[in-house]
Amino acid sequence: MLQNKWPLFLLLTTFLGYNQSLKLEEIMKGNDFIGWQPENPRWSADGQKVFFEWNPNKEWGASTYFWQKGVSVPKLATPEEAAFSRFNIKFNKNGTIGYYTNKGAIYSYSIKNKATKKLYATTAAIANLELASKDGVLFFEQNENLMQFDTKEGTLIQMTNFKKGTLKPKKEEEISFLKTQQTELFQFIRDQEAKKKWNADRAKSIKSDFPKEYWYGDDNLEAFKMNPNGKYATFRLTEEAKNKSEKMEVFITADGYNQSPDTKEKVSVKNLVNTKMGIYNVAKDTVYMINFSKLSHLKEQPEYYALYDNLKKKEKEDKLIVAQDPVYNETGSLAVVEIRSQDNKDRWLVNLNLENGTFEEIEHQHDEAWIGGPGIPSYSFTSGSLGFLYDNETIYFQSEATGFSHLYTFNLKTKKKTQLTSGKWEVRDVTLSKDKKVFYLSTNTTHPGNREFYKLNVSDKALQPILTADGAHEVSLSPDETTLLVRYSYKDKPWELYLASNVKNAKLNPITSSASEAFKSYKWKKPEVITYKAQDGTSVYARLYQPEVAKSNTAAVIFVHGAGYLQNAHNYWSNYHREYMFHNLLTDLGYTVLDIDYRGSDGYGRDVRTGIYRFMGGKDLSDQIDGKKVLVDKYGIDPNRVGIYGGSYGGFITLMAMLTTPKEFASGAALRSVTDWAHYNHGYTGNILNFPETDPLAFQKSSPIYYADKLEGNLLMLHGMVDDNVEYKDIVRISQRFIELGKKNWSLASFPVEAHGFRETYSWVDEYRRILQLFESTIGKKRE
Repeated sequence: MLQNKWPLFLLLTTFLGYNQSLKLEEIMKGNDFIGWQPENPRWSADGQKVFFEWNPNKEWGASTYFWQKGVSVPKLATPEEAAFSRFNIKFNKNGTIGYYTNKGAIYSYSIKNKATKKLYATTAAIANLELASKDGVLFFEQNENLMQFDTKEGTLIQMTNFKKGTLKPKKEEEISFLKTQQTELFQFIRDQEAKKKWNADRAKSIKSDFPKEYWYGDDNLEAFKMNPNGKYATFRLTEEAKNKSEKMEVFITADGYNQSPDTKEKVSVKNLVNTKMGIYNVAKDTVYMINFSKLSHLKEQPEYYALYDNLKKKEKEDKLIVAQDPVYNETGSLAVVEIRSQDNKDRWLVNLNLENGTFEEIEHQHDEAWIGGPGIPSYSFTSGSLGFLYDNETIYFQSEATGFSHLYTFNLKTKKKTQLTSGKWEVRDVTLSKDKKVFYLSTNTTHPGNREFYKLNVSDKALQPILTADGAHEVSLSPDETTLLVRYSYKDKPWELYLASNVKNAKLNPITSSASEAFKSYKWKKPEVITYKAQDGTSVYARLYQPEVAKSNTAAVIFVHGAGYLQNAHNYWSNYHREYMFHNLLTDLGYTVLDIDYRGSDGYGRDVRTGIYRFMGGKDLSDQIDGKKVLVDKYGIDPNRVGIYGGSYGGFITLMAMLTTPKEFASGAALRSVTDWAHYNHGYTGNILNFPETDPLAFQKSSPIYYADKLEGNLLMLHGMVDDNVEYKDIVRISQRFIELGKKNWSLASFPVEAHGFRETYSWVDEYRRILQLFESTIGKKRE
């Protein structure tokens, strides 16, 4: 177990003596100490107000506030205003009338009169409301079928008649002796049978306007959508996955009885499912399925197959794919479909011919690791940035073909592909103007750790700067596109709301002031974002927190952020705000802190993103070792007095560091750590390590549990017992390994009511008091 080299009273004395401003009990309150920042900012439908969630009075939760011109400070919205502000209102072409759903009803909203009207109400749920190309016509899904509602005529038409299951054939009527006898003896019976047949034949000759039944079997009906002109509906049929869910044990319950809810499905080939895309032709009242077997590269096998005898000889077959619902031009005459392979190594864009169910391939993207990046989601059942421009024949999309996610267009008639942006930076987000002639882009053009806002005319490739100061700008355009609602933050300044004109080099005008007096009373550090070269020559970015020279104890702590694909060495307010404050506390105690965006982190392009493929705990860990070397060589840190800690993926890296490089770190704290990737979820893990049934070497090489025998240093593990992300069982299994191996210098702290993200302040305080005590007792030692 951990050897406490400093008595507790001496730890507290040292802690208080070095800084009387920061206390764990305060900073671990999180936003209750910092001040609750505004979230989910949005414009009112008429553009006269902005709404957002806020909690300036430290209540149990956030409430909806609003701001408008002439108001000095934001006001609390009424429950009705708050609810209305959250509706997804879809406006007609001229922006005068909007439509939305609420509690099983469809409403209209008039911009001119600011009036709502209930148009259609029912007890059955309504989903996927869409506007048709014809003004006033709506499509929506109800009872697993598509409906057409003409708001001007007041007519409601069921467009499809899909039913789950199979049509059971009608049982043939048993022909008995008595029935035969009756027919032979009586003319009345013969006349009744003839009349029945005549009526049935007549009914068949009269075509019904109601669509005939389409029984689609036991698959799940998904992505059910009508095209804008109402002529075709598309859908996807997806079979049920064969994998079972994990269960979690909950001990602290209201009634005193344990609960065992299902959590997640583990990574497995059992989660790969057959999917089919179909088209329903309204006029012909018929369904036809699309054959995607002619997609290019559909049979290509992953390179890692060559490592396994049972796979390299495997007969080639079509990859399992997922087709998203089409993106249409305004008239519905053109439909573009994004298709992903379920191993996520391929992405296609195709021009779909709705009339005959054929397609023309537009774009194929391949990554031997996995397809991803901004605007290009990493999971097969999600879609990326895709839409039509003003000419109704040119699409836009994003691609990592250059190594960074950039914006492209493709004209479906001329087949011309154009790259609109380029450089060693990423297009983070894309918004198209209402006239579809201007792009508004969020990028990290000036620095990987910034989020800037630019304007880009479709007609040219010139980026016009609007908001480019260091930090991050999250921008929402007003309905008339003249004003920007901006959520902005900097390294030491939490998120606040601002307004700005939609002009070049715009100025921010504040709406909110959220930081508490307690937070503002401390001089928070602006950590320097440094770069250093990794072993393979790659540039690695990191946040550096340095103590005052007189306070330095020549010891260092390396923090490892979570999520893997996440960024924390940036110029804006961190999601890890407790850790940010804890790092300030550590520097006040004399420690140097390094927070590294290791391989796999967000914001640095494809090669950094996929640098952990098939080996988690490889380059992502060596980046930490290289960071330690920088601390030693450049900042005078004692190589024997370096600790490491982190949560989730950061906890995993901490375990890999302590187990696979046991001489590098004197101590480590691993929070909510993955210990065996074969027990983590499918979507995330399957991208990086493939599947345990097909690539077991990658899982074994990447899982800490296989290296438990290598533990030498002081290891503290901390885990919530109701974690439905990284299950508590993960930490239990590796603990059993340590016990069986007779390992010492490790301990486990369990938190009975906490999930993956802790909620209770007392849990945060207990967790970080243990982490602080670990570092003070193992690497802090005496100060000069």
